[in-house]
Amino acid sequence: MSVRRLFSFLLTGLILSIIGLGLYSFFKDMDPPEIFLTPNTDRVSPQREFTLRMTDPSGIRSVSVQVRKNNQIQTILEQHYIDRHQTVELKFNLKNASLREGAFDLEIKATDASWAGFGRGNTRTLTLPMRLDTQPPRVSMKHAPPYVRRGGCGTILYSVNKEVQYSGVRVGEYFFPGYRQEDGTYFCVFVFPLSLEAKQYNPELVVEDVAGNTSISRLAFVPVSVNFRRDVINITDNFLLVKMPEFQHLVPNATTPLEQYLSINRDIRLANEKILLELKTKTADTMLWSGSFIHIPRAEVRARFGDFRTYMYQGQKIDEQTHMGLDLASLSHADIPAANNGIVVFTDSLGIYGNVVVVDHGQGLMSLYSHLSNIGVSVGDVVQKGQILGQTGTTGLAVGDHLHFGILMQGLEVQPLEWLDPKWVRDNITGRMKAPTTLIR
Repeated sequence: MSVRRLFSFLLTGLILSIIGLGLYSFFKDMDPPEIFLTPNTDRVSPQREFTLRMTDPSGIRSVSVQVRKNNQIQTILEQHYIDRHQTVELKFNLKNASLREGAFDLEIKATDASWAGFGRGNTRTLTLPMRLDTQPPRVSMKHAPPYVRRGGCGTILYSVNKEVQYSGVRVGEYFFPGYRQEDGTYFCVFVFPLSLEAKQYNPELVVEDVAGNTSISRLAFVPVSVNFRRDVINITDNFLLVKMPEFQHLVPNATTPLEQYLSINRDIRLANEKILLELKTKTADTMLWSGSFIHIPRAEVRARFGDFRTYMYQGQKIDEQTHMGLDLASLSHADIPAANNGIVVFTDSLGIYGNVVVVDHGQGLMSLYSHLSNIGVSVGDVVQKGQILGQTGTTGLAVGDHLHFGILMQGLEVQPLEWLDPKWVRDNITGRMKAPTTLIR
């Protein structure tokens, strides 16, 4: 073979390889885009916002969303993209679709930017049968509280005429979900936060059905103002020298014991409360407890829920805070009984609270035990009322051996005395719930 023929053969092979590589690059993506639509529901209201997400390795070229009803087609959304993004996310609703109640089809069509089909790309069409529902849910109130005390809880029992996506009581930035009972009713325990005055407290019952229709009702009851005690706490140099080494790693930028204390009493306190608030995500959907709650027997109450404290140092006011539980003093290293049946959801050191155990009792209700010298349970343990959780101590910002006992509702500390009162529990909880109690064995 001559040199010229060899060169021509090699050149032809190289050209064919390049063409083959190019064709592979152009046509290697033969799959249409993936389409994801949320929420995944077949009943919608005009206000329901959908999130449409499409993915394809070659990028998204175009997308269209259409409504089909009675052989009529209406385009809701149409987009073409110059930049080939591998993931595209869009939001839309049906407000401008001019639809009436009843069935229709939602058709989503997405085309990728590949060279498949000689440059046309791959197309996927997703057709979803749906039904337009514009009727808000109708709510029937079965029981509502005549009054709710500041810092305490109220309860309502209600029914809804259709399937709900969520329901509950909204209080400003807080939401207290209602839990469906075995007879189909919903039961909700909500809070009159200590941070609000009676004139600021306007709770609303909010119900949203699966289509996205919402019903909002003002709750008719009397909010009761409560006068809480005021107390003065004198911070001494001896207290600072003894306690601050326990917290130095939490406030590395504070240079003096007093600066450390103020940072702990303000910033660390807020961070601790945020962690307690986040524990609401760990609650069980069913009621795990039974009857009124208990605490350390024959304990002396040293501080109460809602005590407003002024902190003094060398005759000067340095801080103000509100005490959010009961301080119970008994014997040194006294055994701490579980206040009721439940599941342990937290065991750790938590800033101002020291060593802490939190027990979930279901449906947003939890009990808090802090300043422990010893923790005798682990996360996930099932405990019964009266079972020993650990021993009292002085960890955290504790002066003297005692237990800080708290009750949490959806992560907010509330008045423990209500839950310790058998009459209040019977009148407000067990006497109103028709569903049988689910006990842990």
